[in-house]
Amino acid sequence: MNLWEQRKQARSAQRDGDHRSPYQRDKARIMHCAAFRRLQAKTQVVGVGISDFYRTRLTHSLEAAQIGTGITAQLSQKYPEAANALRLDEHLIESICLAHDIGHPPFGHGGEIALHYMMSDHGGFEGNGQTFRILTKLESYSQNDGMNLARRSLLGIIKYPNFISELSNPNYHPPKSDKVAQVKASMWHPPKALFDCDKEAFDWVVAPLNEQDKQQYMQAKSNGTQHSKTLYKSIDCAIMELADDIAYGIHDLEDAIVMGLVNRDMFNEQVTNKLASLSIPWLSEQAHDIEAQLFHREAYKRKNAIGALVNCFITAIEIVNLGQFDEALLDNSAKLPQSYHDALLIFKAFVFTFVIKKPEIQLLEYKGQQIVMALFEAFASDPARLLPRNTALRWEQAQSEGNALGMRVIADYISGMTDEYANRVYANLFLPKSHRITDR
Repeated sequence: MNLWEQRKQARSAQRDGDHRSPYQRDKARIMHCAAFRRLQAKTQVVGVGISDFYRTRLTHSLEAAQIGTGITAQLSQKYPEAANALRLDEHLIESICLAHDIGHPPFGHGGEIALHYMMSDHGGFEGNGQTFRILTKLESYSQNDGMNLARRSLLGIIKYPNFISELSNPNYHPPKSDKVAQVKASMWHPPKALFDCDKEAFDWVVAPLNEQDKQQYMQAKSNGTQHSKTLYKSIDCAIMELADDIAYGIHDLEDAIVMGLVNRDMFNEQVTNKLASLSIPWLSEQAHDIEAQLFHREAYKRKNAIGALVNCFITAIEIVNLGQFDEALLDNSAKLPQSYHDALLIFKAFVFTFVIKKPEIQLLEYKGQQIVMALFEAFASDPARLLPRNTALRWEQAQSEGNALGMRVIADYISGMTDEYANRVYANLFLPKSHRITDR
């Protein structure tokens, strides 16, 4: 077995007749874990519970996984020698895509902002960092190493290979307010990073790299007044990120159209006309026809347009060699040609501007932000009394090693909540007529 297929803990039992690859086993572990199931009740774009039709974090992850396997198959056909040398594996990419969002807290980015604000003096909070923490520590497939996934699966999950303490710009955040209702989300975006307390797990993942590759892999670019951002990721992670972006920019667009959050005039001005000016084969030529299908009263027309757009981006993806690493998994990447990259950015910007930033959606995010901060403040006031018994025991153990680790346990607990469960706990704590006993 090569180093990238190794697990931190050896398999405890060999099962007769089990001929699955390491990545097939990883996919099974992810699909059967509690954190993955909870994605069915976590917000993607529209708040959970508004309708059964709209996408959740779970359906988004399933769509990203389907796109990721399509990208892998396409690259294997276009670049057979490179794909074989890199051992591109559809089960591996599917596993990474399924797991990529499991660390995101309730209420979308509102919940992430809230937890980062409350954890800003205790190591911060970031959804991708929490995903790595769940996979390597919190899930119960092993005593101390979370799901105990193969090393390459974990490398593929790491979108930002450095730590919050290294990437934080101390001048980015304003002084903390005494009134959480006045916390402005735009001033409390976390650095995209891993948590410092998970350094041991990260060091194990990158152990096969030589020191020069490790330093290059962790390199970050300063963005002036913003937090620094890492520059590199593995090819598996690059494929996952492309699948995530396509699912967000194209599939989530369908929800916006069906809900009536966007109209054809908006789309024509902000997307169609811009696509038509890019000179991309098929996409630019068919931009107006795609628009007509997306906003057609017959649903099958919209579905056909969505499928054609996804196919357009998948088939354009290329393997590129960076020429900067000894390790092939880092020295090769998957990218869209610049014109296609620009086109996907147009779709993503449209969803962000006219859906995510829509006041009705921001009101829901703000509400979730307030709920999460209130829950954190309550639990932090008397953890031994208010936390569930198993979580309280974890808090006591962590607190004995340092206050920041104790606070991390509270962040772990709240970030694992679904939107509905967080609402229920909030009601029990703060609404006088609510007396329901929670089930965790």
